[in-house]
Amino acid sequence: MIDDHPDDHTAVVSGGDRISYGRLRREIAATRGALASLGLDEGDRVAILCGTNARFVRSWLAIIGCGYVGVPLNPQSPAAEIQRELQEVGAAAVIVGPAGVLPLSQIDRAAVPSLRFLLTPTRREIDSSIDFDELVKNAEAVPIVPRVDDDLAALLFTSGTAGIPKAAMLTHGNLAANLHQVQNAPVRCTRPDDVTLCVVPLFHVLGLNSILDLALYAGATIILIERFDPVSMLEMVADEQASILVGPPTMWAALSQIENPPPDAMLSVRLAVSGAAPIPARVVRNCHDSLGVDIAEGYGLTEASPSVSLSAGTGAPVGSIGRPIPGIEMRLVDADGDDVYIGDAGEIIVRGDNVFPGYWQDPEATARVLDPDGWLHTGDLAVVNDDGYLFIVDRAKDLIIVSGFNVYPAEVERVLVTHPAVAEAAVVGVAHPHTGEAVKAYVVPRAGRTIEEDDLIDWCATELARYKCPSKIDEVDELPHGLGGKVLRRQLD
Repeated sequence: MIDDHPDDHTAVVSGGDRISYGRLRREIAATRGALASLGLDEGDRVAILCGTNARFVRSWLAIIGCGYVGVPLNPQSPAAEIQRELQEVGAAAVIVGPAGVLPLSQIDRAAVPSLRFLLTPTRREIDSSIDFDELVKNAEAVPIVPRVDDDLAALLFTSGTAGIPKAAMLTHGNLAANLHQVQNAPVRCTRPDDVTLCVVPLFHVLGLNSILDLALYAGATIILIERFDPVSMLEMVADEQASILVGPPTMWAALSQIENPPPDAMLSVRLAVSGAAPIPARVVRNCHDSLGVDIAEGYGLTEASPSVSLSAGTGAPVGSIGRPIPGIEMRLVDADGDDVYIGDAGEIIVRGDNVFPGYWQDPEATARVLDPDGWLHTGDLAVVNDDGYLFIVDRAKDLIIVSGFNVYPAEVERVLVTHPAVAEAAVVGVAHPHTGEAVKAYVVPRAGRTIEEDDLIDWCATELARYKCPSKIDEVDELPHGLGGKVLRRQLD
């Protein structure tokens, strides 16, 4: 991915450290050597519990370069969630950044028998961990292990189209294909002279492949930002002359609300893209009026590695996700699998080399979204107009999108009903001015028990990432049910 770029060209800027392509290659080779010295086998799963920084970059590229499978995890998740994810993939090792030390120190090692190595930063330690920085410093560089397209590269947890969090398998071929597809879309193409700003977490597929991998593949410079502050980010755009800026609608909404931004703050930006969730038209207008940028909207999903369509350079109107990028087939189909007419809503189904082979060790979930002809059924509904522009009209049933991250109600409900005071629970998404949507819960108390809202929210926070936790909980006498006994979430306000 990075072998052909000039040694002295800046590859990564992280925490003020400017890393050239030559230096990055050397550091990744040494990290490969450190990992190889552990005696892991090809195909072993190695988790990454790091922030959006150079440590993640070196770890990710070294893992796949050794022939292992990378499993990026959210370092802000509670210990219980990290433990479940490590169990599910049978992780053999985990590379930890400072942000991931605390939750990892709280997991039950006996519950993850596959986990042999905890590779921690120099300044932090966990019992029986290995000082990974010291190991890398003393390691001998090793060459890249050849891989073929069908070899597994990554496992990314997603609610996606499967209803509950599953580890989506992405192969080397999937990830590479999506990079080629995006680069074949002329306006979206990243150039070696581009400077890309990344505030999207690298454990998210948008940050991992659409931003990080794409920038390094193109030989561009990527600036990694661990903590998003809109004013500081606007200053960095100007200071670094950033030319590509990709992020969720919440990022763009925050930037558009800056009072009296410098008129030339974003003159260097040639490509502004919103992804991970639908962006309100008012945010697009506000960014145009206050910042002078025209935001293109993209559509994708983890199972597609992730990019599927983009409005940039297509002449698409505001609100459209554009057209499929080159190399991707897309259809809109009805309940019987037949193509719908122009103007009628249909489910988006996608086919291409970027489409994943399935969910980790879950053939039933895989069969629900991948048909025998290789079409990925997204669960998202769209219409196409006479000019071929696509518009999302609805999305996967019950899915809640908080700041670009998927939350499925069933996952939150399972945690709520484990509380001793809760008899039944239902979760829905509600509009939120900053995150797009927020999680709201309705709970029925057990006989004789009292429910405290703050207590129940804290209960959820021990099992779920913060963005998945309810921000509001209403106590009700009963929940609406259908004839089959299923809770009718659509009848909840």
